[in-house]
Amino acid sequence: MAGTVEHLYVHLPFCSSRCGYCDFVTVVGRAGEHGRYVDALLAELELERELLAPEAASVYLGGGTPTLTEAAALGRLLGALPRAGEVTVEANPETVTAGLAALLAEQRVDRVSLGAQTFEPRLLGVLERHARPDDVRRAVSLLRAAGIDNVSLDLVYGIPGQTAADLEHDLAAALALAPEHVSAYELEAKPGTRFTHAHGVELARQSEAMEGYFELVVDRLTGAGYRWYETASFCRRDDGRDLRARHNLGYWLGRDYVGLGVGAVSTVGARRWRNAPSLRGYLEALERGERPAREHEELDDGIRATERVMLGLRLDEPLPLAGLEQAVDEAALDRLAGAGLALRGPGTLALTRRGRFLGGGVTAELLSSR
Repeated sequence: MAGTVEHLYVHLPFCSSRCGYCDFVTVVGRAGEHGRYVDALLAELELERELLAPEAASVYLGGGTPTLTEAAALGRLLGALPRAGEVTVEANPETVTAGLAALLAEQRVDRVSLGAQTFEPRLLGVLERHARPDDVRRAVSLLRAAGIDNVSLDLVYGIPGQTAADLEHDLAAALALAPEHVSAYELEAKPGTRFTHAHGVELARQSEAMEGYFELVVDRLTGAGYRWYETASFCRRDDGRDLRARHNLGYWLGRDYVGLGVGAVSTVGARRWRNAPSLRGYLEALERGERPAREHEELDDGIRATERVMLGLRLDEPLPLAGLEQAVDEAALDRLAGAGLALRGPGTLALTRRGRFLGGGVTAELLSSR
């Protein structure tokens, strides 16, 4: 019997270096293990295939730097993955060559997410990024020439030393490339990372400016015709296509998903599991024909409802409340509606524009403490 899960995430952990602010599951180098890792991914896919629908809504290759994976191994992986309505691959701009772009297009990749981060060379240095602004422009041009007509750019704001003028320049440079999608994230340096140790004081000093930077991002991108459809996500709406990221939309709408790879997470029904972050353990388990070591979590109705509200309120469309009533504090909703931060509709809940700017704080107040 075929499964029903329509969203598949595949983690490729390989990087050329580790950025100081990163806390993802990544490994540096290991070029000789790329083929072995793809073998393990495909073995895990076979073990979990019964969960997956015959055709996926989305497949997403994230990392790490998926496009750093050796070309033959990457092509073999892409060729073996289920067909999907959207196939996205994350890429660092400096890894995009004409050959890579052609490989992605040949393997049915129709969306590429480029980690531009910033177009200011000095700020790229702060982030320890190798790509230069011209690498981003070249990557977009090569992808378009290969026929990939859905390009997303990732930008970061709140970089130590960044000014409002720097951010304006980043947004203008991004818009000049006419990407179909832009994701703009406030820099989050996790406690204990090398970046926090080096820049913690500046990050704390700059924190008061973040709300203004966020409003600048939204105003500039919506003013250019982009839809602010999720807290940090914007898509063009000028060519009749729905250019929202289907894979991420699946997360925000509470859909089930399967994750393959070291450190990858899956959520199916009331179960969530996370593969252990050990690359060696992952490879050896799958070479024995076994699933990798995993942490398991059971999700009760309360947890699932709370997560559904938290994620659903990130979107620009009203959240249907049927079945979620237990997660919402009615008194808090009345207060927030009175303050112009939330909107109650017939069986729905949404945040106002101002409520969306205050996002996390408003959502936290809405969630029931019962």
